Amino acid sequence: MPDSTHYDVVVIGTGAGGATLAHRIAPSGKRVLLLERGDFLPRERDNWDSTAVFVKGKYRAPEFWIDKHGNEFPPEVNYYVGGNTKFYGAALFRLRPQDFAELRHHDGISPAWPLRYEDFEPYYTEAEHLYRVHGRHGEDPWGGPYSAQYAYPPVEHEPRIQQLSDDLEKQGLHPFHLPIGVDLTQDENGGATHYSACIRCNRVDGFPCLVRAKSDAQVICVEPALQHPDVELITNARVVRLETDPTGRTVTAVVVRLAGEEEVRFSGDVVVVACGAVNSAALLLASANERHPAGLANSSGVVGRHYMRHNNLALMAISKEPNNTQFQKTLALHDWYLGSDDWDFPLGGIQMLGKSDAEQIHGEAPRWAGAVTPDMPFEVLAHHAVDFWLCGEDLPRPENRVTLDSDGRIHLALDESNNIAGLDRLRHKLQHMLGRLGMHEHHLLSRSIYLHKGMPIGATAHQAGTVRFGDDPATSALDTDCKAHDVDNLYVVDTSFFPSIGAVNPSLTAIANALRVGDHLLARLR
Repeated sequence: MPDSTHYDVVVIGTGAGGATLAHRIAPSGKRVLLLERGDFLPRERDNWDSTAVFVKGKYRAPEFWIDKHGNEFPPEVNYYVGGNTKFYGAALFRLRPQDFAELRHHDGISPAWPLRYEDFEPYYTEAEHLYRVHGRHGEDPWGGPYSAQYAYPPVEHEPRIQQLSDDLEKQGLHPFHLPIGVDLTQDENGGATHYSACIRCNRVDGFPCLVRAKSDAQVICVEPALQHPDVELITNARVVRLETDPTGRTVTAVVVRLAGEEEVRFSGDVVVVACGAVNSAALLLASANERHPAGLANSSGVVGRHYMRHNNLALMAISKEPNNTQFQKTLALHDWYLGSDDWDFPLGGIQMLGKSDAEQIHGEAPRWAGAVTPDMPFEVLAHHAVDFWLCGEDLPRPENRVTLDSDGRIHLALDESNNIAGLDRLRHKLQHMLGRLGMHEHHLLSRSIYLHKGMPIGATAHQAGTVRFGDDPATSALDTDCKAHDVDNLYVVDTSFFPSIGAVNPSLTAIANALRVGDHLLARLR
Protein backbone atom coordinates (compact mmCIF):
# COMPACT_ATOMS: atom_id res chain seq x y z
CA MET A 1 0.00 0.00 0.00
CA PRO A 2 1.52 3.37 -0.99
CA ASP A 3 2.56 5.80 1.72
CA SER A 4 -0.12 8.54 1.85
CA THR A 5 2.36 11.02 3.33
CA HIS A 6 4.97 10.61 0.59
CA TYR A 7 4.87 12.74 -2.55
CA ASP A 8 6.93 13.21 -5.66
CA VAL A 9 7.30 16.91 -4.82
CA VAL A 10 6.62 18.80 -1.59
CA VAL A 11 6.44 22.58 -2.08
CA ILE A 12 6.67 24.79 1.02
CA GLY A 13 5.01 28.14 0.34
CA THR A 14 2.39 29.27 -2.19
CA GLY A 15 3.74 32.67 -3.25
CA ALA A 16 5.19 33.65 -6.62
CA GLY A 17 7.90 30.98 -6.57
CA GLY A 18 6.22 27.98 -4.96
CA ALA A 19 2.83 28.36 -6.61
CA THR A 20 4.31 28.87 -10.08
CA LEU A 21 6.54 25.81 -9.76
CA ALA A 22 3.58 23.70 -8.60
CA HIS A 23 1.55 24.99 -11.55
CA ARG A 24 4.34 23.93 -13.90
CA ILE A 25 4.53 20.40 -12.51
CA ALA A 26 0.79 19.85 -11.95
CA PRO A 27 -0.11 18.51 -15.44
CA SER A 28 2.64 15.84 -15.27
CA GLY A 29 0.65 13.44 -13.08
CA LYS A 30 3.22 13.59 -10.31
CA ARG A 31 1.96 13.74 -6.72
CA VAL A 32 2.49 17.31 -5.50
CA LEU A 33 1.84 18.60 -1.98
CA LEU A 34 1.58 22.34 -1.36
CA LEU A 35 2.08 23.46 2.25
CA GLU A 36 0.91 26.95 3.19
CA ARG A 37 1.55 28.51 6.58
CA GLY A 38 -1.62 30.58 6.41
CA ASP A 39 -5.17 30.13 5.19
CA PHE A 40 -7.14 31.48 2.25
CA LEU A 41 -7.51 35.23 2.61
CA PRO A 42 -11.19 36.05 3.20
CA ARG A 43 -12.97 38.03 0.49
CA GLU A 44 -14.65 40.85 2.36
CA ARG A 45 -15.23 44.58 2.13
CA ASP A 46 -12.20 45.27 4.32
CA ASN A 47 -10.03 44.04 1.44
CA TRP A 48 -10.48 47.50 -0.08
CA ASP A 49 -10.63 49.57 3.09
CA SER A 50 -7.56 51.77 3.65
CA THR A 51 -8.07 51.95 7.40
CA ALA A 52 -8.38 48.17 7.75
CA VAL A 53 -5.48 47.34 5.42
CA PHE A 54 -3.00 50.11 6.21
CA VAL A 55 -3.83 51.79 9.50
CA LYS A 56 -5.00 48.73 11.46
CA GLY A 57 -2.88 46.20 9.55
CA LYS A 58 -5.71 43.70 9.57
CA TYR A 59 -4.02 41.21 7.26
CA ARG A 60 -0.44 41.57 8.44
CA ALA A 61 1.06 38.57 10.23
CA PRO A 62 0.85 39.15 14.02
CA GLU A 63 4.53 38.63 14.65
CA PHE A 64 7.65 40.61 15.45
CA TRP A 65 11.24 40.21 14.34
CA ILE A 66 14.27 41.70 16.07
CA ASP A 67 16.73 44.18 14.54
CA LYS A 68 20.48 44.35 15.13
CA HIS A 69 19.96 46.62 18.14
CA GLY A 70 17.65 44.13 19.84
CA ASN A 71 14.48 46.10 19.09
CA GLU A 72 11.30 44.39 17.95
CA PHE A 73 9.62 45.49 14.71
CA PRO A 74 6.57 44.25 12.76
CA PRO A 75 7.63 42.96 9.33
CA GLU A 76 5.47 43.48 6.25
CA VAL A 77 4.67 39.79 5.77
CA ASN A 78 1.36 38.14 5.00
CA TYR A 79 0.72 34.43 5.42
CA TYR A 80 -2.05 33.46 3.02
CA VAL A 81 -2.49 31.22 0.01
CA GLY A 82 -0.76 33.24 -2.70
CA GLY A 83 1.81 34.64 -0.28
CA ASN A 84 2.79 38.28 -0.60
CA THR A 85 1.37 38.41 -4.13
CA LYS A 86 -2.03 38.84 -2.47
CA PHE A 87 -0.82 42.32 -1.50
CA TYR A 88 1.77 43.22 -4.15
CA GLY A 89 1.16 45.94 -6.73
CA ALA A 90 1.47 43.42 -9.62
CA ALA A 91 4.21 45.48 -11.29
CA LEU A 92 5.97 42.71 -13.23
CA PHE A 93 9.27 43.97 -14.65
CA ARG A 94 12.12 42.04 -16.17
CA LEU A 95 15.56 42.72 -14.77
CA ARG A 96 17.69 44.63 -17.30
CA PRO A 97 20.39 42.60 -19.13
CA GLN A 98 23.01 44.65 -17.27
CA ASP A 99 21.56 43.50 -13.93
CA PHE A 100 22.86 39.99 -14.64
CA ALA A 101 26.43 41.29 -15.03
CA GLU A 102 28.71 42.89 -12.47
CA LEU A 103 27.70 46.52 -11.88
CA ARG A 104 29.71 49.11 -10.03
CA HIS A 105 27.64 51.27 -7.67
CA HIS A 106 28.60 54.25 -5.55
CA ASP A 107 28.92 52.07 -2.44
CA GLY A 108 30.28 48.87 -3.97
CA ILE A 109 29.77 46.07 -6.44
CA SER A 110 26.55 44.36 -7.48
CA PRO A 111 27.84 40.87 -8.38
CA ALA A 112 27.26 39.01 -11.62
CA TRP A 113 24.79 36.16 -11.78
CA PRO A 114 25.97 32.68 -12.85
CA LEU A 115 23.38 32.85 -15.65
CA ARG A 116 22.70 35.62 -18.16
CA TYR A 117 19.60 37.49 -19.26
CA GLU A 118 19.41 35.21 -22.30
CA ASP A 119 18.97 32.18 -20.02
CA PHE A 120 15.92 33.77 -18.41
CA GLU A 121 14.41 35.46 -21.47
CA PRO A 122 12.17 32.63 -22.73
CA TYR A 123 10.89 32.11 -19.19
CA TYR A 124 10.25 35.84 -18.79
CA THR A 125 8.02 35.63 -21.85
CA GLU A 126 6.16 32.63 -20.46
CA ALA A 127 5.81 34.32 -17.07
CA GLU A 128 4.38 37.49 -18.65
CA HIS A 129 1.80 35.48 -20.55
CA LEU A 130 0.89 33.28 -17.59
CA TYR A 131 0.43 36.23 -15.20
CA ARG A 132 -1.59 38.28 -17.74
CA VAL A 133 0.96 41.10 -17.86
CA HIS A 134 -0.18 44.14 -19.82
CA GLY A 135 2.57 46.18 -21.43
CA ARG A 136 4.45 46.92 -24.63
CA HIS A 137 8.00 45.75 -25.22
CA GLY A 138 10.18 48.23 -27.07
CA GLU A 139 8.93 51.38 -25.32
CA ASP A 140 11.72 51.32 -22.75
CA PRO A 141 15.02 51.88 -24.61
CA TRP A 142 16.90 50.13 -21.79
CA GLY A 143 14.75 47.03 -21.74
CA GLY A 144 16.28 43.76 -22.89
CA PRO A 145 15.56 41.86 -26.10
CA TYR A 146 12.34 39.88 -26.16
CA SER A 147 11.24 36.78 -28.04
CA ALA A 148 7.55 37.71 -28.01
CA GLN A 149 5.44 40.77 -27.35
CA TYR A 150 3.24 40.91 -24.25
CA ALA A 151 0.06 38.92 -24.78
CA TYR A 152 -1.99 41.88 -23.52
CA PRO A 153 -1.75 45.56 -24.53
CA PRO A 154 -0.73 48.14 -21.94
CA VAL A 155 -3.26 49.65 -19.58
CA GLU A 156 -3.91 53.08 -21.08
CA HIS A 157 -2.97 56.20 -19.17
CA GLU A 158 -5.85 58.27 -17.85
CA PRO A 159 -5.73 61.95 -18.86
CA ARG A 160 -3.59 63.34 -16.01
CA ILE A 161 -1.03 60.56 -16.33
CA GLN A 162 -1.04 60.88 -20.12
CA GLN A 163 -0.23 64.56 -19.65
CA LEU A 164 2.58 63.58 -17.28
CA SER A 165 3.94 61.17 -19.90
CA ASP A 166 3.79 63.87 -22.57
CA ASP A 167 5.55 66.37 -20.29
CA LEU A 168 8.30 63.86 -19.52
CA GLU A 169 8.84 63.30 -23.22
CA LYS A 170 9.16 67.07 -23.70
CA GLN A 171 12.09 66.90 -21.24
CA GLY A 172 13.81 64.43 -23.58
CA LEU A 173 12.96 61.43 -21.39
CA HIS A 174 11.46 58.05 -22.28
CA PRO A 175 8.45 57.16 -20.13
CA PHE A 176 6.83 53.81 -20.89
CA HIS A 177 3.76 51.86 -19.88
CA LEU A 178 4.33 50.04 -16.62
CA PRO A 179 4.00 46.26 -17.09
CA ILE A 180 1.24 45.17 -14.76
CA GLY A 181 -0.58 41.90 -14.13
CA VAL A 182 -4.31 42.55 -14.11
CA ASP A 183 -7.46 41.16 -15.67
CA LEU A 184 -9.19 43.59 -18.00
CA THR A 185 -12.70 42.87 -19.20
CA GLN A 186 -14.56 43.56 -22.43
CA ASP A 187 -17.51 45.91 -22.42
CA GLU A 188 -20.94 44.37 -22.85
CA ASN A 189 -20.81 44.90 -26.63
CA GLY A 190 -17.45 43.15 -26.96
CA GLY A 191 -15.70 46.43 -27.75
CA ALA A 192 -12.65 48.08 -26.25
CA THR A 193 -11.37 46.93 -22.91
CA HIS A 194 -12.26 48.84 -19.79
CA TYR A 195 -11.01 48.63 -16.25
CA SER A 196 -12.31 45.90 -14.00
CA ALA A 197 -13.75 46.80 -10.61
CA CYS A 198 -10.34 46.27 -8.96
CA ILE A 199 -8.78 48.82 -11.30
CA ARG A 200 -11.72 51.19 -11.03
CA CYS A 201 -11.25 51.68 -7.32
CA ASN A 202 -7.44 51.96 -7.38
CA ARG A 203 -7.03 49.13 -4.87
CA VAL A 204 -3.77 47.63 -6.10
CA ASP A 205 -0.70 48.60 -4.07
CA GLY A 206 -0.90 46.82 -0.73
CA PHE A 207 -4.54 45.73 -1.08
CA PRO A 208 -5.86 42.23 -1.68
CA CYS A 209 -8.22 42.17 -4.66
CA LEU A 210 -11.84 41.58 -3.77
CA VAL A 211 -12.86 40.75 -7.36
CA ARG A 212 -9.81 38.59 -8.23
CA ALA A 213 -8.70 40.94 -11.01
CA LYS A 214 -5.09 41.15 -9.81
CA SER A 215 -2.73 38.46 -11.07
CA ASP A 216 -1.77 36.93 -7.75
CA ALA A 217 -0.31 33.46 -7.30
CA GLN A 218 -3.50 32.00 -5.83
CA VAL A 219 -5.66 33.00 -8.79
CA ILE A 220 -3.09 32.34 -11.52
CA CYS A 221 -1.38 29.19 -10.24
CA VAL A 222 -2.69 27.57 -7.06
CA GLU A 223 -6.31 27.18 -8.06
CA PRO A 224 -5.55 25.87 -11.58
CA ALA A 225 -2.97 23.45 -10.13
CA LEU A 226 -5.53 22.09 -7.68
CA GLN A 227 -7.75 21.10 -10.61
CA HIS A 228 -5.31 18.24 -11.19
CA PRO A 229 -6.18 15.19 -9.05
CA ASP A 230 -2.62 14.55 -7.89
CA VAL A 231 -2.09 18.04 -6.43
CA GLU A 232 -3.01 18.70 -2.80
CA LEU A 233 -2.91 21.79 -0.60
CA ILE A 234 -2.76 21.89 3.19
CA THR A 235 -3.31 25.30 4.79
CA ASN A 236 -2.43 26.47 8.30
CA ALA A 237 0.62 24.22 8.01
CA ARG A 238 3.78 25.80 9.38
CA VAL A 239 6.95 23.90 8.45
CA VAL A 240 9.26 24.00 11.47
CA ARG A 241 12.24 21.99 10.20
CA LEU A 242 13.55 19.62 7.57
CA GLU A 243 15.17 16.34 8.61
CA THR A 244 17.75 14.39 6.64
CA ASP A 245 19.07 10.85 6.44
CA PRO A 246 22.26 10.02 8.38
CA THR A 247 24.45 11.10 5.44
CA GLY A 248 22.86 14.55 5.39
CA ARG A 249 22.48 14.30 1.61
CA THR A 250 18.71 13.70 1.43
CA VAL A 251 15.76 15.42 3.08
CA THR A 252 13.67 12.59 4.49
CA ALA A 253 11.01 14.51 6.43
CA VAL A 254 9.22 17.84 6.26
CA VAL A 255 8.06 18.45 9.82
CA VAL A 256 4.84 20.45 9.89
CA ARG A 257 2.99 22.02 12.79
CA LEU A 258 -0.70 22.17 11.92
CA ALA A 259 -3.19 24.72 13.22
CA GLY A 260 -3.86 22.69 16.35
CA GLU A 261 -0.10 22.55 17.10
CA GLU A 262 -0.02 18.87 16.16
CA GLU A 263 3.25 17.86 14.44
CA VAL A 264 3.05 15.68 11.34
CA ARG A 265 5.67 14.54 8.84
CA PHE A 266 5.60 14.45 5.07
CA SER A 267 8.28 13.32 2.67
CA GLY A 268 9.05 13.85 -0.99
CA ASP A 269 11.43 12.71 -3.67
CA VAL A 270 12.01 16.44 -4.08
CA VAL A 271 11.47 19.14 -1.45
CA VAL A 272 11.11 22.75 -2.61
CA VAL A 273 11.43 25.64 -0.18
CA ALA A 274 9.66 28.88 -1.17
CA CYS A 275 8.79 30.64 2.09
CA GLY A 276 10.19 34.08 1.23
CA ALA A 277 13.83 35.09 1.55
CA VAL A 278 13.75 35.62 5.32
CA ASN A 279 11.64 32.62 6.27
CA SER A 280 13.37 30.27 3.81
CA ALA A 281 16.73 31.13 5.36
CA ALA A 282 15.21 30.77 8.83
CA LEU A 283 13.85 27.31 7.98
CA LEU A 284 17.24 26.11 6.73
CA LEU A 285 18.96 27.51 9.82
CA ALA A 286 16.37 25.86 12.08
CA SER A 287 17.07 22.53 10.35
CA ALA A 288 20.67 22.27 11.60
CA ASN A 289 21.76 18.75 12.49
CA GLU A 290 24.94 16.79 13.08
CA ARG A 291 25.80 16.75 9.38
CA HIS A 292 24.78 20.38 8.88
CA PRO A 293 25.71 22.10 12.18
CA ALA A 294 25.46 25.63 10.72
CA GLY A 295 22.10 24.97 9.11
CA LEU A 296 20.86 22.84 6.26
CA ALA A 297 22.63 23.51 2.92
CA ASN A 298 24.97 25.95 4.66
CA SER A 299 28.48 24.54 4.34
CA SER A 300 29.34 27.81 2.55
CA GLY A 301 28.08 29.91 5.48
CA VAL A 302 26.01 32.11 3.16
CA VAL A 303 22.53 31.01 4.26
CA GLY A 304 20.86 34.02 5.84
CA ARG A 305 23.54 36.42 4.56
CA HIS A 306 23.40 38.99 1.73
CA TYR A 307 19.84 40.05 2.57
CA MET A 308 18.51 42.74 0.18
CA ARG A 309 15.21 44.60 0.06
CA HIS A 310 15.62 47.58 -2.34
CA ASN A 311 16.11 51.21 -1.39
CA ASN A 312 12.67 52.68 -1.92
CA LEU A 313 10.95 56.02 -1.63
CA ALA A 314 7.20 56.52 -1.89
CA LEU A 315 6.56 60.17 -2.73
CA MET A 316 3.48 62.31 -3.25
CA ALA A 317 3.60 65.37 -5.51
CA ILE A 318 0.76 67.89 -5.64
CA SER A 319 -0.64 68.60 -9.08
CA LYS A 320 -1.68 72.18 -9.87
CA GLU A 321 -4.65 70.74 -11.71
CA PRO A 322 -6.92 68.12 -10.13
CA ASN A 323 -5.84 64.54 -10.66
CA ASN A 324 -9.01 62.58 -11.34
CA THR A 325 -7.10 59.43 -12.16
CA GLN A 326 -8.71 56.29 -10.80
CA PHE A 327 -5.96 53.84 -11.75
CA GLN A 328 -2.64 55.65 -11.57
CA LYS A 329 -0.21 52.73 -11.80
CA THR A 330 0.43 52.85 -15.56
CA LEU A 331 3.74 54.70 -16.11
CA ALA A 332 7.44 54.07 -15.45
CA LEU A 333 10.73 55.80 -16.27
CA HIS A 334 14.19 54.19 -16.48
CA ASP A 335 16.30 56.96 -18.05
CA TRP A 336 18.60 57.02 -15.03
CA TYR A 337 18.48 53.32 -14.20
CA LEU A 338 22.16 52.78 -15.07
CA GLY A 339 23.49 56.31 -14.55
CA SER A 340 23.20 59.90 -15.77
CA ASP A 341 25.25 62.64 -17.37
CA ASP A 342 26.30 63.92 -13.95
CA TRP A 343 26.66 60.58 -12.12
CA ASP A 344 28.66 57.51 -13.14
CA PHE A 345 26.67 55.04 -11.06
CA PRO A 346 23.13 53.59 -11.29
CA LEU A 347 20.35 55.70 -9.77
CA GLY A 348 17.32 53.43 -10.18
CA GLY A 349 13.83 53.62 -11.62
CA ILE A 350 10.65 55.66 -11.17
CA GLN A 351 7.14 54.26 -11.42
CA MET A 352 3.68 55.34 -10.43
CA LEU A 353 1.99 54.19 -7.23
CA GLY A 354 -1.63 53.54 -6.50
CA LYS A 355 -3.24 56.91 -5.81
CA SER A 356 -3.33 58.37 -2.30
CA ASP A 357 -6.70 58.63 -0.64
CA ALA A 358 -7.76 60.89 2.23
CA GLU A 359 -7.43 58.15 4.86
CA GLN A 360 -3.83 57.43 3.89
CA ILE A 361 -2.96 61.13 3.80
CA HIS A 362 -4.55 61.66 7.21
CA GLY A 363 -2.32 58.91 8.57
CA GLU A 364 0.74 60.75 7.22
CA ALA A 365 -0.26 64.18 8.56
CA PRO A 366 1.92 64.15 11.71
CA ARG A 367 5.04 63.53 9.62
CA TRP A 368 4.13 66.29 7.18
CA ALA A 369 3.48 69.02 9.76
CA GLY A 370 4.29 72.36 8.12
CA ALA A 371 5.03 70.84 4.73
CA VAL A 372 1.64 71.48 3.15
CA THR A 373 -0.66 74.45 3.25
CA PRO A 374 -2.97 74.25 6.30
CA ASP A 375 -5.96 75.49 4.29
CA MET A 376 -5.91 72.40 2.03
CA PRO A 377 -8.16 69.66 3.53
CA PHE A 378 -7.07 66.05 3.20
CA GLU A 379 -9.83 65.35 0.68
CA VAL A 380 -8.63 68.20 -1.55
CA LEU A 381 -5.01 67.15 -1.15
CA ALA A 382 -5.90 63.62 -2.20
CA HIS A 383 -7.72 65.03 -5.24
CA HIS A 384 -4.49 66.73 -6.37
CA ALA A 385 -2.05 63.97 -5.35
CA VAL A 386 0.24 62.32 -7.90
CA ASP A 387 2.16 59.43 -6.37
CA PHE A 388 5.58 58.06 -7.33
CA TRP A 389 7.63 55.03 -6.31
CA LEU A 390 11.41 55.42 -6.57
CA CYS A 391 13.42 52.20 -6.49
CA GLY A 392 17.20 51.93 -6.08
CA GLU A 393 19.41 48.88 -5.76
CA ASP A 394 20.39 47.51 -2.38
CA LEU A 395 23.78 45.77 -2.34
CA PRO A 396 24.21 42.20 -1.02
CA ARG A 397 26.42 42.80 1.99
CA PRO A 398 27.21 39.65 4.02
CA GLU A 399 26.58 41.47 7.31
CA ASN A 400 22.97 42.13 6.26
CA ARG A 401 21.66 38.83 7.43
CA VAL A 402 18.99 36.61 8.98
CA THR A 403 19.82 34.67 12.15
CA LEU A 404 17.85 32.78 14.79
CA ASP A 405 18.19 33.05 18.54
CA SER A 406 17.92 30.16 20.99
CA ASP A 407 14.13 30.57 21.05
CA GLY A 408 13.92 30.37 17.28
CA ARG A 409 13.03 34.05 16.87
CA ILE A 410 14.10 35.77 13.67
CA HIS A 411 16.77 38.45 13.89
CA LEU A 412 17.33 40.69 10.86
CA ALA A 413 20.48 42.82 10.72
CA LEU A 414 20.32 45.58 8.13
CA ASP A 415 22.37 48.66 7.26
CA GLU A 416 19.66 51.03 6.03
CA SER A 417 22.25 53.49 4.63
CA ASN A 418 23.53 50.91 2.14
CA ASN A 419 23.95 52.47 -1.34
CA ILE A 420 21.36 55.23 -0.96
CA ALA A 421 23.31 58.01 -2.73
CA GLY A 422 21.86 57.08 -6.11
CA LEU A 423 18.32 57.08 -4.75
CA ASP A 424 18.88 60.53 -3.26
CA ARG A 425 19.97 61.79 -6.67
CA LEU A 426 16.94 60.17 -8.29
CA ARG A 427 14.68 62.06 -5.90
CA HIS A 428 16.41 65.33 -6.78
CA LYS A 429 15.94 64.59 -10.49
CA LEU A 430 12.20 64.26 -9.91
CA GLN A 431 12.06 67.25 -7.56
CA HIS A 432 13.71 69.57 -10.08
CA MET A 433 11.21 68.61 -12.80
CA LEU A 434 8.04 69.18 -10.81
CA GLY A 435 7.32 72.65 -12.14
CA ARG A 436 7.67 71.47 -15.73
CA LEU A 437 5.36 68.54 -14.97
CA GLY A 438 2.48 70.68 -13.73
CA MET A 439 3.23 70.09 -10.03
CA HIS A 440 3.90 72.42 -7.12
CA GLU A 441 7.69 72.66 -7.10
CA HIS A 442 8.29 72.61 -3.36
CA HIS A 443 5.83 69.88 -2.38
CA LEU A 444 7.30 66.39 -2.83
CA LEU A 445 6.25 64.58 0.31
CA SER A 446 7.44 61.23 1.61
CA ARG A 447 4.67 58.65 1.78
CA SER A 448 4.51 55.43 3.72
CA ILE A 449 2.20 53.10 1.84
CA TYR A 450 2.31 50.87 4.91
CA LEU A 451 1.11 53.27 7.58
CA HIS A 452 1.23 50.73 10.39
CA LYS A 453 4.86 49.69 10.03
CA GLY A 454 7.03 50.55 12.98
CA MET A 455 10.29 51.31 11.19
CA PRO A 456 11.85 51.20 7.70
CA ILE A 457 13.46 47.82 8.31
CA GLY A 458 9.93 46.39 8.39
CA ALA A 459 9.44 47.07 4.68
CA THR A 460 10.25 43.53 3.60
CA ALA A 461 8.06 43.27 0.48
CA HIS A 462 11.08 42.99 -1.86
CA GLN A 463 13.22 40.69 0.29
CA ALA A 464 15.85 38.65 -1.54
CA GLY A 465 19.30 37.09 -1.52
CA THR A 466 19.59 34.93 1.60
CA VAL A 467 20.16 31.56 -0.12
CA ARG A 468 22.06 32.67 -3.21
CA PHE A 469 22.79 30.46 -6.21
CA GLY A 470 26.13 30.15 -7.96
CA ASP A 471 28.72 27.89 -9.56
CA ASP A 472 31.00 27.68 -6.52
CA PRO A 473 29.79 25.71 -3.47
CA ALA A 474 32.22 27.69 -1.32
CA THR A 475 30.40 30.98 -1.99
CA SER A 476 26.81 29.91 -2.72
CA ALA A 477 24.18 27.64 -1.23
CA LEU A 478 22.48 26.57 -4.47
CA ASP A 479 23.64 25.48 -7.91
CA THR A 480 22.31 27.08 -11.10
CA ASP A 481 19.24 24.79 -11.01
CA CYS A 482 18.52 26.16 -7.52
CA LYS A 483 19.33 22.79 -5.94
CA ALA A 484 21.29 22.89 -2.71
CA HIS A 485 24.96 22.03 -3.27
CA ASP A 486 24.94 19.99 -0.06
CA VAL A 487 21.59 18.18 -0.36
CA ASP A 488 20.54 16.12 -3.35
CA ASN A 489 16.75 16.64 -3.24
CA LEU A 490 16.41 20.17 -1.82
CA TYR A 491 15.56 23.22 -3.96
CA VAL A 492 14.81 26.89 -3.17
CA VAL A 493 12.71 28.88 -5.67
CA ASP A 494 11.69 32.16 -4.06
CA THR A 495 13.78 35.35 -4.28
CA SER A 496 16.29 33.86 -1.84
CA PHE A 497 18.36 32.68 -4.81
CA PHE A 498 19.10 36.22 -6.11
CA PRO A 499 22.81 37.20 -6.05
CA SER A 500 21.72 40.82 -6.63
CA ILE A 501 18.35 42.53 -6.79
CA GLY A 502 18.51 45.19 -9.51
CA ALA A 503 16.17 48.15 -9.18
CA VAL A 504 12.84 46.69 -10.28
CA ASN A 505 10.20 44.65 -8.48
CA PRO A 506 11.56 41.08 -8.15
CA SER A 507 8.33 39.09 -8.63
CA LEU A 508 8.57 38.40 -12.37
CA THR A 509 12.12 37.11 -12.03
CA ALA A 510 10.99 34.76 -9.24
CA ILE A 511 8.12 33.56 -11.44
CA ALA A 512 10.35 33.05 -14.49
CA ASN A 513 12.91 31.18 -12.41
CA ALA A 514 10.21 28.91 -10.95
CA LEU A 515 9.18 27.98 -14.50
CA ARG A 516 12.83 27.32 -15.35
CA VAL A 517 13.40 25.14 -12.27
CA GLY A 518 10.06 23.45 -12.90
CA ASP A 519 11.30 22.28 -16.30
CA HIS A 520 14.46 20.95 -14.65
CA LEU A 521 12.39 19.04 -12.08
CA LEU A 522 10.11 17.57 -14.74
CA ALA A 523 13.18 16.19 -16.49
CA ARG A 524 14.58 14.89 -13.20
CA LEU A 525 11.32 13.22 -12.18
CA ARG A 526 11.00 11.50 -15.55
